[in-house]
Amino acid sequence: MDEGQGERELSELRAEIAELRAKLAEAQAPARGRAAGAGGRAGRRRMSWHGLVSALLITLACVLAPVSVLGVWTANQVSNTSRYVQTVSPLINSPAVRGALTDKITTAVTTKLNVQGLAIQAAKQLSAKGFPRLGGLLSSFSGSIAGAVNGFIHSTVAKIVASQAVRRLWVQGNTLAHAQMVKALSGQSSSVTVSNGKVAVGLGPVIDQVKHNLAARGLTLVNKLPSINPTISLFSAKYLVQAQTLYRLLNTLRWLLPILTLLLFAAGIYVAKSHRRALIGAGLGLAAAMLLLGLGLALGRSIYLNKIPASIPADAAAVVFDTLVRFIKQGLRVLLVLGLVVAVAAFFAGPSVTAVRAREAVKSGFAYLRGAGQRVGLTTGPVGTFVYRYRTALRVVAVSVAALIFVFWTDPTGLVVLTIALVLLLVVGLLELIGRPPAKASPGQPT
Repeated sequence: MDEGQGERELSELRAEIAELRAKLAEAQAPARGRAAGAGGRAGRRRMSWHGLVSALLITLACVLAPVSVLGVWTANQVSNTSRYVQTVSPLINSPAVRGALTDKITTAVTTKLNVQGLAIQAAKQLSAKGFPRLGGLLSSFSGSIAGAVNGFIHSTVAKIVASQAVRRLWVQGNTLAHAQMVKALSGQSSSVTVSNGKVAVGLGPVIDQVKHNLAARGLTLVNKLPSINPTISLFSAKYLVQAQTLYRLLNTLRWLLPILTLLLFAAGIYVAKSHRRALIGAGLGLAAAMLLLGLGLALGRSIYLNKIPASIPADAAAVVFDTLVRFIKQGLRVLLVLGLVVAVAAFFAGPSVTAVRAREAVKSGFAYLRGAGQRVGLTTGPVGTFVYRYRTALRVVAVSVAALIFVFWTDPTGLVVLTIALVLLLVVGLLELIGRPPAKASPGQPT
């Protein structure tokens, strides 16, 4: 018998077996229902006990999953100054943030400088010294002169804000501000100020850089200005106590919550009579929890933008919020994709009619490809026999390697998880394609 023909017969046999299994499952469904009814209340109670406890544990794990993500983000972003600075450093490259800083600094400098007031004062002095026409002319054009000088200051500040020196000052300022904020949140003494009921951070170092550059460009009048330290309001001071409480709570639970979440998932799957169904429920529940967290972030963003002070541009505030929470979004995407991958894998590994037919269809397809290759002289030889014999162990190794790659990947994303899952699926498919079942002896031939 031709080996390719044997492969086709084997594929047809598998398809027939899958069809018979499906019909048998449909036929046995009413019988199982009657048997369950005849089993009495004790059996129903046993099933109800396992299912109820499993559902409760998995539900608690799904509730804790978003809190765990927030706790880890708190540890990595709020408590860790270097990680925070790494997060906010790109903000200085945002046009919206640059524009807000430029306007804030320009207003602070021009208000102190008061060019129009100086021009009017100079006009009065000229008039008093016998130059009334020149004094009147200067007084008439004082507004235009002030506008020109203020425009010059604004354009100069915009160039300075875009410079490498201010980028360094931005990093230094945020490092200092975050270190002080951590002290404030932990209840220690800090230099974070409260101005008009708002928690604020000063811009003094950047102002000093601006004054130095303006003087170098010829506007030496700024050297006579006193020290200027405008502030950027972060949030209402009444929220500081709440933030301190939340900070201490999450800082305490940041390691406990992820571990507790994993233990609850594992316990819920273990208690369930059908581990596979529980695994599907856990994966879908985790994905749903991450979706809710995403919706919560969107709602929080809207509330935050509605409550910011009028002095802060909305576009700049939006950029700041999105930058700060981007690691939360990255984490929830990873867990969302991971939950869906686990649920889909558990479903297609089960005994349902759809799963069995899908697996048999894939096996038949690989068998056809393998047979077609053998008919044209392509064969895997002893390697194929080895792979077929140890296919289960090789699958376990492939899954283990994929899990290790995911665990040790630095800052994985949802795309990374999906890529790992697809590569794993490809490897398992190659194992199925390469694995060559031992040839069956034809009737009448010695075995």
